[in-house]
Amino acid sequence: MSIDITNLRNLPVQDKLRIVTRLWEDISASNDPVIVPPEILQEAGRRSQELKDDPSIAIDDDELWRRVDG
Repeated sequence: MSIDITNLRNLPVQDKLRIVTRLWEDISASNDPVIVPPEILQEAGRRSQELKDDPSIAIDDDELWRRVDG
């Protein structure tokens, strides 16, 4: 499937977030299997191992939300 996202790129961030949220809700309601590309699984494994090797790099919830909220 090919979708021209030119118009989406011109939307305000708030509208983009609304669309992404609706898409995630649709995906989570689906019974279709989600196929994760091998490179994504590999990166997740790398990050997991990095955290196991050095737990001090972890951040707590407060720091997470501070970064998210800016």
